[in-house]
Amino acid sequence: MRALVRASIAPPNVASAVCVSLVVGTVLNAINQGSTLLAGGPVSWPHLFLNYLVPYCVASYSGVTARLRREQE
Repeated sequence: MRALVRASIAPPNVASAVCVSLVVGTVLNAINQGSTLLAGGPVSWPHLFLNYLVPYCVASYSGVTARLRREQE
């Protein structure tokens, strides 16, 4: 469990997950809220937050598991 936590907060993993989250989250927000925003509607802040959080979690988990597998080999 400690190895998982250490790997998840390692700067290379965090940087990679943040980059993925920014790109994918922006695309998801454009898809999910684009028409509403273009029409002058309000931003759905919970959806905006989740559109960035979910890709971050997926990218972070993928990076951590790949790193741990490499270390075990």
